[in-house]
Amino acid sequence: LQAALPLCDVVIDFSTPAATQVLTAAAVLAQVPLVIGTTGLQPAALAAIGEAATQIPIVRSANMSPGINVLLGLLRRASRALSDYDAEIVELHHRHKRDAPSGTALLLAEAIKAGRATALEVRSGREGLVGPRGAAELGVFAVRGGDVVGEHTALLLGTGERIELVHRATAREVFAHGALRAARWLRAAGRPGLYDMEDVLGLKDHDC
Repeated sequence: LQAALPLCDVVIDFSTPAATQVLTAAAVLAQVPLVIGTTGLQPAALAAIGEAATQIPIVRSANMSPGINVLLGLLRRASRALSDYDAEIVELHHRHKRDAPSGTALLLAEAIKAGRATALEVRSGREGLVGPRGAAELGVFAVRGGDVVGEHTALLLGTGERIELVHRATAREVFAHGALRAARWLRAAGRPGLYDMEDVLGLKDHDC
C-alpha cells in the first residue's frame, strides 16, 4: 500500500470504517489527496480524518450523489422557512446494507437541524406507548429489503399540508460519477482541508 500510494493522483475509498482509518494514515504519509465515501464511521475515525485534513486535501461525504447534495441545500432552506413544521426522515435500502440509519439519512437530519434555531433530537424509530410526538423530535426510520439502491424521503409536516423531498438512486454508477468529480476537484483545489460534496459542486456560496 505505502509503495503504491505515491503513484496515485487521488485515492478514492468506499470500504469499511477500519480500512478507511488505515488508508487515511497511509495517504497522509504519501501526501496523496483522498476521497472518502465510507459510511458508519465512528467518532474516533472522524477525528482521525479531521486531523489528516490538516495535512492533505480530503473530500468526505456519506453520499457522493450530486442530486443528494443539491437536496441538502433545498432541505436546509425549507426547514428554515417552515421552522414550526414537524420533520421526519424515511430511508429505504437493499437487504444487505449493514448500517442503519444510513449515512445519507443522517446528512439529511443535519440539514434539517441546520435550518432550525432550536435544537432537534434525532430519534431512530418509535415503539410502544411513546406518547405524543415532541416538538423537538426528528424521527429517522430505516427500511430494508430487496435490491433497492437507495431512497430517502424528508418530510416537513404542518397543519393542513406537508412537503416531501425525495431522492431515489436507481443505479450505483451515480456514486462513482460523483466520486470522480470530487477527485478532479481535489486535484484542482490542492489545499489541505476537509471538504464535502457541496464544496465540490459549488453549492455553499448559493445556500441562502
